[in-house]
Amino acid sequence: MKLVVIDYDSGNLRSVTRALESQGGTPLVTGDPSDFDGANAMILPGVGSGPAAMAALEQRGLVEPIKEYVASGKPFLGICLGLQLLMDSTEEGNAHCLGIVEGETKLLPSGLKIPHMGWNSVNFEGQHPLVAGIPQGSYFYFVHSYYAAPKDRKGVGGTTEYGIPFCSLYANGNLVATQFHPEKSGPAGLRIYKNFIGLAG
Repeated sequence: MKLVVIDYDSGNLRSVTRALESQGGTPLVTGDPSDFDGANAMILPGVGSGPAAMAALEQRGLVEPIKEYVASGKPFLGICLGLQLLMDSTEEGNAHCLGIVEGETKLLPSGLKIPHMGWNSVNFEGQHPLVAGIPQGSYFYFVHSYYAAPKDRKGVGGTTEYGIPFCSLYANGNLVATQFHPEKSGPAGLRIYKNFIGLAG
């Protein structure tokens, strides 16, 4: 199985690949869109600045290949910034994003300690296979200042409370994404990766 992890200098690639390997995956880490051919599943990890990440994706010619891959119906997983980049735009630098999911990435409300960092629970909505076998209200590890706000609630697969309830899991068919870091979230996070590999298998 060809499992592509996209390298655009904005992800904690080592911990993601190690987590995937622990669940039986053999990830190919690449920033070359020609490597996308024949991929069974794709992961867009991400930490840091949204505008800088979009500039890196554009510079490497990855934007259109990512959109085409998602449209193909094969499993795609965004992680942290990788969820935020799916939206139309971000309040961070008023930059445009990938525009795969209608919505905006917004700054967490003022008055809260930002970034939102540490363990918090996720209330799953619906029964997407990505979260099969994971108890409702499980805790995952977060580090973020912005959050994705999809216009259509249908794709919101889980929410977390931090001053406001926000979308911490997006799950709509083949397109799934987490605001938390599964690779830093213990057994529940590893189960996310195991389930994702299962979607591709």
